[in-house]
Amino acid sequence: MNLVETVVNENLRKNVPELSPGDRVRVHVRIVEGERERTQVFQGVVMRKRGGSLKENFTVRRIGAHGVGVERTFFLHSPRLEKIEVIAHAHVRRAQLYYLRGRTGKAARLREKRIDGKKVAVETDATETEE
Repeated sequence: MNLVETVVNENLRKNVPELSPGDRVRVHVRIVEGERERTQVFQGVVMRKRGGSLKENFTVRRIGAHGVGVERTFFLHSPRLEKIEVIAHAHVRRAQLYYLRGRTGKAARLREKRIDGKKVAVETDATETEE
């Protein structure tokens, strides 16, 4: 293995969930403000995935205050990402969902992915226990 491959393998994230366009996700990002550090959660729909290896990134869109659409692009293997939670999967027929930019309200909804008439189960963390 050459030097480039070793550096890439050292920096790749190990616990990356399977993301695809149309998934509803919750992204926990570490924000640095001066001396302080905090975690900010950005929740929305995955619009696209791009790149590969260390350069892989994805764009998430959500509707912010007053109906304004907000899009953020995250590097999948960035050390600033604390975790990515997949909330739900949607059935889409496009790799990039740019058409959602022109839609609001009910027109912007995506059809839920189902297998044999049942919702697709989203994997949850093992830390949650039923009581």
